[in-house]
Amino acid sequence: MSDRHTYTTAAANLNVYVQGQGFPILALHGHPGSGRSLSVFTNHLSKRYQTFAPDLRGYGKSRYHGNFEMNDHLNDLEALLDRFHIQKCLLLGWSLGGILAMELALRLPKRVTGLILVATAAKPRGSHPPITWQDNLYTGVAALLNYIKPSWQWNIETFGKRSLFRHLIQQHTFISYSYIATEAVPAYLQTSSAATRALYSAIQAGYDRLSDLPQIQCPSLMLAGVQDRHITVDSSLETAGHLNNCQWQCYPNTAHLFPWEVPHLVLNDIDHWLEEHPQVIRRQ
Repeated sequence: MSDRHTYTTAAANLNVYVQGQGFPILALHGHPGSGRSLSVFTNHLSKRYQTFAPDLRGYGKSRYHGNFEMNDHLNDLEALLDRFHIQKCLLLGWSLGGILAMELALRLPKRVTGLILVATAAKPRGSHPPITWQDNLYTGVAALLNYIKPSWQWNIETFGKRSLFRHLIQQHTFISYSYIATEAVPAYLQTSSAATRALYSAIQAGYDRLSDLPQIQCPSLMLAGVQDRHITVDSSLETAGHLNNCQWQCYPNTAHLFPWEVPHLVLNDIDHWLEEHPQVIRRQ
């Protein structure tokens, strides 16, 4: 991805979940994911603002046939802003969504008032250990049983803690497994192979936008989990250091899905940041 407009395909008409009234907040999900998987944020923020949570191209109900590039997500999102006549908005992005949020801020600086960046980085690095066949087996069983009977403690102890979930969360609690059952599994099943190829192609190309981040002038909030294996806390902190006016918050004993582990802490920190930066929710 780059800050130049590279139109490889026509913009897709994304499926989007709209909630609430007030200043617009565009919430962008990760991979795998969907607009629904951001409910931990949108259900809370839509009490005071209007949230827009699209299914990105190739995810959720935004079905797309054929290959595409990561830049196409930006074209789609710019078209979405135009479709809803959104002149200014706050961006919230989780993982891949955070990368897209930074890219949009670089592309449309006059339309982006602020950034809330969750478990993301402009030069993402991971520390995930090799995946074994036992990992895949336990993960499949844990996910299936959790989908049928969410937060079943026997399943958590027997399969969940031995599965790949152990790298996504650190707190194997009722609430985190509830989110996995209702939002993670459906999002995973609705993520297309084309979306996966587009993401991996960008990663393999050595995605790195650190040197461009000083161009972003709006306030930002960076949130990270200490034990994140998918996008390390060090790479998130490195990104925060390259952003102007960026507040940093890190949560101990959490991993990549930390908003589902400690939702009350995360939402409280977002509320405080919004109170301290009223300019990011102001239309003028």
